Amino acid sequence: AGTMAMATVNLHAVTSWVGIARLFAVVLSCIAFSLVASTEDFSDSYGTWCMFTWCFCFAVTLLVLVLELLELYPKLPLSWDDFTSAFSMLAVLMVFTTSVVFPSIFISSPCSSSECARQAAATTVSFLCFFAYALEVGLTRAKPGDISSFLSTVPGLLKVFEAYVACLIFSLLDTRDLKAGLQWCVAVYSICFIITFLIIIFTIGRCLTYMPCPLEKMLVGYNTLALMMYITATVLWPFYNFRGRKRPDTCGRNCQWDKDLGVTFLTIFNLIAYLVDLVYSTRMVFIRAP
Repeated sequence: AGTMAMATVNLHAVTSWVGIARLFAVVLSCIAFSLVASTEDFSDSYGTWCMFTWCFCFAVTLLVLVLELLELYPKLPLSWDDFTSAFSMLAVLMVFTTSVVFPSIFISSPCSSSECARQAAATTVSFLCFFAYALEVGLTRAKPGDISSFLSTVPGLLKVFEAYVACLIFSLLDTRDLKAGLQWCVAVYSICFIITFLIIIFTIGRCLTYMPCPLEKMLVGYNTLALMMYITATVLWPFYNFRGRKRPDTCGRNCQWDKDLGVTFLTIFNLIAYLVDLVYSTRMVFIRAP
């Protein structure tokens, strides 16, 4: 008689603290995009980004829960722990950005209409969703000295942060008629993003074994180079952009002066991230040194 393959159900995937955090994230992200969808007021680029964030995080988190619940993830050709760690960190950053951007763009004072009340409720739910993902990151973060899942370590989480901040920088750039110093800054953002993104992809795809040198030593060299490059960008970007250039009186929502100022602060954030990354990567090398 033929035997029917039975799907294995792993209830620990939804009863553990990590599983509970993911369940909360699924429910909260669903509520957030449902509330905003009911207002039918999300047509511009900012609204589209916010809706994409909630829908994307909802879909991927639900997929992660299903794959872990049915224990199907070992069949995937990737490092599951690295993938879930990278995604949860990305979700933290995306949902936090959305939770700040959405109310600043769509909620006006006084907030008296039912539409505004739903937008305010969506903002509150979005912040709760951010805390759910932050809890997941905290629960899955690797212990000091453990690099079995690189993207769950502090340097790995910082790699996701650095790549995400670079994407935010790209969204604010206006590359028309840039001076040579500003072109160098764009090159810094692009080169560091590409290498950081490749490190994340190679880690998730289990391709690091093909690297010609150990990951920890390669990270020290790359982080040192990236830090030096970002130091130059931190100096050159505001120097060439704001020297003799004041904020226009008619600076509105899409004012390029404000965007350039945003790039300045994001450059500083990534500079600090690469500095911390270098410190942790150096510690990893010495901890593992024989």
